[in-house]
Amino acid sequence: MTRVWAKRGTRPRAPRDRRYEWAYIFGAVCPRRRATAALVLPAANAEAMSLHLVEISRRVVPGAHAALVFDGAGYHIAKDLAVPENITLVSLPPYAPELNPVENVWEYLRGNKLAITVFDGYDDIVDKACDAWTFFASDPDRIASITTRSWATVTS
Repeated sequence: MTRVWAKRGTRPRAPRDRRYEWAYIFGAVCPRRRATAALVLPAANAEAMSLHLVEISRRVVPGAHAALVFDGAGYHIAKDLAVPENITLVSLPPYAPELNPVENVWEYLRGNKLAITVFDGYDDIVDKACDAWTFFASDPDRIASITTRSWATVTS
């Protein structure tokens, strides 16, 4: 659902795009380091997820190990998924998106950067998705406030 400011009792008009082209933001966040890793890709499948895991792996501090919390999407658990050695996948229980902090990132981006938009084409979709993620990732305090969970904090 998208919310916009409008006078009480009115129904504001919003553009609606009925075309079907897609780009997928693959994003990961480390609330403690306030770091992010993301790719915008044309498909959501095991190959794309493997590319995303490589991107996350590059951003893990040398000598450290990342625990990546994820839901049960089919491409997250595919047999041909290539998981780098410095990442461990931690699967959430089914039907529990509230346990996945990155779900709040998607809600934030939809509500603040990607809602009520008619795109000029696929390249525009990719550009706006990249701009939205860059906006989110450029503010360390925003990263921490949206994704920090007390139950998921690891101390050293």
